[in-house]
Amino acid sequence: MKKIAWTLIMILLLVTMGGTFSFAAEFVEDPIIERAKILEVEELEEGYGEAGLFFENMIVRLEITSGDYKGQEFEIVHSLSGNLSYDIDVSPGDRVLITIDEIDGDVAVYISEYARDTYIYIVLAIFIVLLLLLGGVKGLKTIITLIITIGLIMKVLLPGLLAGYSPILLTILISFVVTVLTILIVGGNNRKSYAAIIGVLGGVFAAGIIAYFVGTKVRLTGLSSEEAMMLMYIPQGIDFDFSGLLFAGIIMGALGAVMDVGMTIASSMEEIRLANPSLSTKKLIVAGMNVGKDVMGTMANTLILAYTGSMIPLLLLFTAYEDPFTRIINLDLIATEVIRALAGSIGLILCIPLTALVAGLLREKFGDDQVKDQGK
Repeated sequence: MKKIAWTLIMILLLVTMGGTFSFAAEFVEDPIIERAKILEVEELEEGYGEAGLFFENMIVRLEITSGDYKGQEFEIVHSLSGNLSYDIDVSPGDRVLITIDEIDGDVAVYISEYARDTYIYIVLAIFIVLLLLLGGVKGLKTIITLIITIGLIMKVLLPGLLAGYSPILLTILISFVVTVLTILIVGGNNRKSYAAIIGVLGGVFAAGIIAYFVGTKVRLTGLSSEEAMMLMYIPQGIDFDFSGLLFAGIIMGALGAVMDVGMTIASSMEEIRLANPSLSTKKLIVAGMNVGKDVMGTMANTLILAYTGSMIPLLLLFTAYEDPFTRIINLDLIATEVIRALAGSIGLILCIPLTALVAGLLREKFGDDQVKDQGK
């Protein structure tokens, strides 16, 4: 069993890290994106255009700090529309990203975005350092599993979706690989990990089935967000299965929380078994269920609060305009998020008895021999 498990891990690692999947063709030339520093800003004019829309033009002098044009200064006209969600209001000293267009020997420079990645990398470094300091070897294993998960999403899932593969089937495959690799690497090759894997996969697939069945009955379109609508106009011209994308997102969104619950229960039951080997299988399962009940409330709240937090501006709009509850709950966007949260929570709940039962059955089948490789 151990040889089979580690062989599976090695094969999946080779596929994940070694393969480069190039499903999407390139339709447009990549723009030249560089970094720049704002040196000087001077207001040029402001007012209202012919359509009655506000505008503000300013002269911006900037220095490019990367790429072939590094060290060169440009003076450009930068415009603001008055829309805070789109405007990039700059001041001297700001770091920005610029787009460079080279046309017939002429160079045009446009400010495209604030440079935010420096602080993102700082927070990422703090996260990694804390994992290593507090988690030790387990923290290192966690980093490895995160890299594998991100690699699978970026190199397999997203290109596969752009290539037109079935969103649901592809997401199920990715979920299976992520679950197996994460739990075996972090938890070790033992009964605890096997129980967690079965419980997690069962809970996640139950969430997906429930979401698919209910979503089909209430006719969720998968087009409730602006991003989904924009996919209809991407240059690849792919005819997406938007409802499939929605259910795939529900499965992927539930996976993290369900994996946490499954591993918590399986690990707790293994520690209880090691501390009291004479405990009967029935009592061990009951102990696992008791742990699951305590975890269930907080983790269900985690899913609900995560989805609610992302919708606060929309919920404020509904509250401000005093829309009736019947209209709100029947909107495609709201119904989508409610089913997403509830299906994930149901998968989480079902993971608890499934993991506890499998852990107990594995104990019953293999006895209380000392389990090798506790992942410590």
